[in-house]
Amino acid sequence: MVDVATNLSNIQENIRQACANANRSPEDIRLIAVTKYVTIERTKEAINAGIDNLGENRNEGFLEKYNEIQNQVNWHFIGSLQSRKVKDIINQVDFIHSLDRKSLAKEINKRATHPVNCFVQVNVSGEESKHGIFPDEVISFIKSLSGYENIKIVGLMTMAPHVEDPEDVRSVFKKLRDLRDEITKKELPHAPCEWLSMGMSNDYHIAIEEGATHVRIGSKLVG
Repeated sequence: MVDVATNLSNIQENIRQACANANRSPEDIRLIAVTKYVTIERTKEAINAGIDNLGENRNEGFLEKYNEIQNQVNWHFIGSLQSRKVKDIINQVDFIHSLDRKSLAKEINKRATHPVNCFVQVNVSGEESKHGIFPDEVISFIKSLSGYENIKIVGLMTMAPHVEDPEDVRSVFKKLRDLRDEITKKELPHAPCEWLSMGMSNDYHIAIEEGATHVRIGSKLVG
């Protein structure tokens, strides 16, 4: 298995190239190492290589690593979150990337002891297998959360279809960016909605060219 530092160096070069293509600064990109399939030892190797944002998609995996690593990093919960499991993780995670329904928002608001940074998950591609709110419902959903003092909508998240040619999903990322721009113009106090969580190992360079601020990389980074 290639060491994380080597993988990280390659990815950082790809990020620089994608930013150059889009006239953006690499400083604007937050790289999240998705550690859901790797051991605590491999996760610590990533931290030692300079990674300071980790993504987990299951409560059990998150808690196992959190108990070992604590607050050395920013923790991102990137998987579908069951309302009944919110209480287990809510005051340990720094970001939730999968807010997609009112019942989940209510539980987060109830259980959190401070405002939680949340991305609204959007099903841009319309695939039945994907979680997320459909694009035409996102603005009304975000507006409906205005009274939830423990929820701060920091951005939108999507998962693009897995395709042979990453160019085929460029339109998905562009649609999410356009939706984000529409929301930021509304200047909602509870929803600055500045960020875009989109792009994974196979398509992050395209996502960055289309405006991604947070890319979630697992296999190409940690295996």
